[in-house]
Amino acid sequence: MRKPLEIVSVLLLAALVAVPFIQIIAREVLGSAIVGAEELTRFLLICTVFIAYPLVAASHENIVMSELLDALPARAGRALRFVILAAGIATCGFLGWVAFQNIMGNMRGATPTLKIPFWIFMGATTFGFAGAFLVHLVQLRRRDTGHGSVAL
Repeated sequence: MRKPLEIVSVLLLAALVAVPFIQIIAREVLGSAIVGAEELTRFLLICTVFIAYPLVAASHENIVMSELLDALPARAGRALRFVILAAGIATCGFLGWVAFQNIMGNMRGATPTLKIPFWIFMGATTFGFAGAFLVHLVQLRRRDTGHGSVAL
């Protein structure tokens, strides 16, 4: 599942860079802006961040206080890593559920210019948090010997 997610993330990032670039060229060279380019750029940014989030969690690149963890005695460091991982599970699970509930409560909403359905925005958010939740559950169950910041 990792490789397809990496490919989608790279394609989203490429589109995120391309849309403003094309908008600048269209405005400066052709003298005409593309309607909805800003909205599409925001959409791509949201999708890129949340679709890639499970990859960040799987790579142990979450934001943690690694300097503090490294300075602690081994036993205290392991305990704090467990607390961080448990907090990640709880937070991602809760936010994934809230995002899903937002989708269910607003199925008809859409963006003003391009009419991108609201559920696509929140779908990326739900996917990202639900994916990170599952990644953290796997990390909790399986002791990782890697050098990641949140490895047990």
